[in-house]
Amino acid sequence: MKTTKYFLIALALIGAVSFAQAQRGARIGYIDMEYILESVPEYQEASTQLDGKVQRWKKDIEKLNAEIEQMKLNLSNERVLLTTELIEEREEEIKILEEEMLTYQQARFGPNGDLDIQRRQLIQPVQDQVFNIVQEIAEAKKYDFIFDKSADIVMLFASKRNDISDQVLRRINRANKREEAKNRKEKKEIEARDGLSDEQDREVTEREQEAEERKDARTRLLEERKRQRDSVRAAKKAEFDAKRARLLEERQRRRDSIMQLRDKKRTENENNTPEGEGEGEGDNG
Repeated sequence: MKTTKYFLIALALIGAVSFAQAQRGARIGYIDMEYILESVPEYQEASTQLDGKVQRWKKDIEKLNAEIEQMKLNLSNERVLLTTELIEEREEEIKILEEEMLTYQQARFGPNGDLDIQRRQLIQPVQDQVFNIVQEIAEAKKYDFIFDKSADIVMLFASKRNDISDQVLRRINRANKREEAKNRKEKKEIEARDGLSDEQDREVTEREQEAEERKDARTRLLEERKRQRDSVRAAKKAEFDAKRARLLEERQRRRDSIMQLRDKKRTENENNTPEGEGEGEGDNG
């Protein structure tokens, strides 16, 4: 029923567009909201944070479910040893936990739950920004219709030349940069971009992207050279440390050898001393 409804709406819109084109050549454009959202860093960052929350919520539910299943297993194994009263008490505890888990699921993932609310809060600012920009583009470029390609209304055909998603995205990026501008010079550069045509702005954007790619390539090259230098230095240091350790070990062996020779000589001298030699000298005195 819902599909039929959207199909009829789509037919009605196509009919209206065809009639307008027949009358005076209507100008039509469209956007791809999903593409725009995927290209807005702030939205992606917030979406990643929300995904992290969702994973934590799922783990909470899995933990509750595992606890319930363990309680059921324990009850099954111990049922023959329990009185009727204890069995009913255990079953009541399991029922309470199951209700808690269901309530938690609904609170997090149900209609108007935390996930639904936070997704709307996440997407609403971008949607409002897109809506305002679409209005500006439609008025400036004399569009009669602008559709959302990712919405429920089916687009049977859409020529790429009518896609204004990149125009919307460029204006969003400029608006964000304008807010992030740290000084008057940066603000003037951003304002100068506002006066460019879409084609000129696209060319500037492409040049900026190429410059950024060259910068990234240079950064990667410098990092690779630094890594190689660090590797060579580490190898030389390891070689130096190993050589120093060998020298210290050899020096210690020589010291130990000398000490052993001294101890051996001292022992031999003590053994070669005549018995009673010291006593005779003492008597003569």
